[in-house]
Amino acid sequence: MSGKSTLSLYWKCQLIGWSVASLFWNFMGYISPGFSASLAIIHFFGDLLIYIPVTHLYRNYSVKQGWHRLPPRPLIIRLLPAILILGILFMALTIGKNYLLRYWFEPNFFGTLSDYFRQQWLPVFVAGTRLMSIWLLAYYGYHYAQREINATRESARLSIIARDAQLNNLTAQLNPHFFFNSLNNIKAQVINNPQGARRAIDLLSEVLRTALYNRDTALIPVQQEMALVADYLELEKMRFEERLQVKIELDDTLAAVPILPLSIQTLVENAIKHGIAQRKAGGTIRIAITRIGSHLQAMVENPGQLQLPAPQGLGLTNLHERLQLQFNGQASLQLLQTTSGTILATLTIPLP
Repeated sequence: MSGKSTLSLYWKCQLIGWSVASLFWNFMGYISPGFSASLAIIHFFGDLLIYIPVTHLYRNYSVKQGWHRLPPRPLIIRLLPAILILGILFMALTIGKNYLLRYWFEPNFFGTLSDYFRQQWLPVFVAGTRLMSIWLLAYYGYHYAQREINATRESARLSIIARDAQLNNLTAQLNPHFFFNSLNNIKAQVINNPQGARRAIDLLSEVLRTALYNRDTALIPVQQEMALVADYLELEKMRFEERLQVKIELDDTLAAVPILPLSIQTLVENAIKHGIAQRKAGGTIRIAITRIGSHLQAMVENPGQLQLPAPQGLGLTNLHERLQLQFNGQASLQLLQTTSGTILATLTIPLP
């Protein structure tokens, strides 16, 4: 079984980086008198043969010591002597290479290595120190960026896991709250109205089916949520009969807008529990879903008197937390006393 071998990013950067540096030096020689193409080629491959092993050996030592995992401050303390040592190695290898090539290939070149070293060491050392500093900066900069990217990715992954766990926990609390209330509605119909009870069971079956299928769904269309609300209201009308009246206003252009499952239903359930059920004459629940600028606004209005501070049951508390988790604080839930006998619950979420 044969596999296609490819160079790693590290080796690609090594080859490209030192090739570019060598080509630049050859270009400087090209614009100077006495340029030799054959000697430039030898210089090019000579540069790769001496500089890549030096930086690669340093890289292996750095990995063994774990320097690439250090934070900036202790890393800089180690890099200062490393730059000095690499600059000295660069100077020695460069002067040795240049001297040998001139000695072998330039007939008119005379002089000892010591004399040549005294003439060349300072500019070559400065150039080598600068070049090695750039190499080290690029190498450790890449590792630092990779650590930051990995840390950010891991943080985001853990945040998503925590958010999903919170949402699942809230949903698990919310569903029994809704289902138990619905079962109580059915219980009230079993003896006095068997046909109504059968219809209620059908409705609850539909509600259960919808809720179970949407358990892993973060958002559902408004139209689907309103279908669930309609089933729930029909169940409640069997219980309250003429005491419960409903008016619904829905902007058809918002039917496909995604919304939290059981969000409007929670507001309706709260309106019935704390409004209609508390009044002997019952009353009317008005549901209005409209567009307000760049937001969808769902309002549920019911008769009643709001006690201050306004108490929030499990359903509204969970809905508020789910809104904050799903929409990152861009959604809101308000419960206000609009008139002396009317309470208004307003749900506002950003439009996609």
